[in-house]
Amino acid sequence: MPTQPSKQLETFPNPAPERDYTIRMKIPEFTCLCPKTGQPDFATFHIEYVPDQICIELKSLKMYFWSFRNEGAFHEAVTNQILADLVKACSPRFMRLTGDFNVRGGIYTTVIAEHRKTGWAAPTRVELP
Repeated sequence: MPTQPSKQLETFPNPAPERDYTIRMKIPEFTCLCPKTGQPDFATFHIEYVPDQICIELKSLKMYFWSFRNEGAFHEAVTNQILADLVKACSPRFMRLTGDFNVRGGIYTTVIAEHRKTGWAAPTRVELP
């Protein structure tokens, strides 16, 4: 295989660190294993973040999410682990990670985890006519 899954997250300098702006990503092909049954769990992850000095590089993010494919994890644990790893890699001003897990036993699970950098406050939203 030319590429392999990896836990290594790469970054690059934020091209506009003087400004608060939002980066949104959707990862629709996440899989891991149920730690109880070993059966696959499927999810779509949504990342929203306000970068500070560095941003997450997308190919490494793809390889990172792929690295969970053969690991057993509870939905709550894997969502919080991913958030912790992303925050460690890029130290954003704000990050929200939403994991929308497919149905399992008749139950859909959504896990939302957030990080706020100490002292950062979201700018007031501007509503235009």
